[in-house]
Amino acid sequence: MKAAVFPGSFDPITLGHKDIIDRALPLFDKLIIAIGVNVDKKYMFDTATRMKMIEAVYAGEPKIEVTKYEGLTVDFCHANKLHFILRGLRNPADFEFEKAIAQTNRKLGQIETVFLLTGPETSFISSSIVRDIYRNGGDISALVPTEIMKFIS
Repeated sequence: MKAAVFPGSFDPITLGHKDIIDRALPLFDKLIIAIGVNVDKKYMFDTATRMKMIEAVYAGEPKIEVTKYEGLTVDFCHANKLHFILRGLRNPADFEFEKAIAQTNRKLGQIETVFLLTGPETSFISSSIVRDIYRNGGDISALVPTEIMKFIS
């Protein structure tokens, strides 16, 4: 079985994340969306809520599993017998940042990273932009999957 992990904070999941996940589904038999827990980071939504958001978006999709993890993604991959990490790229800055991580993961654990470019219609979306708009009373409905709105309205 070809399985991959798509790690991230997903605070919240955006249409950019959904674009990457939807286009990765045909590539893998199983896709684990793994919410990384960083105790030093301040999140807008707790981990359980973020997991429920993702599960709501992908209800009924048997290839998707949602979980959380702490520590290195490469260690998560080894513990779950995964050989692929999925990452989305929005711009050249993302590529430079992700390239270094991908090369490190390959060196540390023989894990390959699969990059997908976001579509032009979602390449400007980031969770931090969505959080900023939301905190300032703006409408984020065009930036997140419709299922998310019930968690924040």
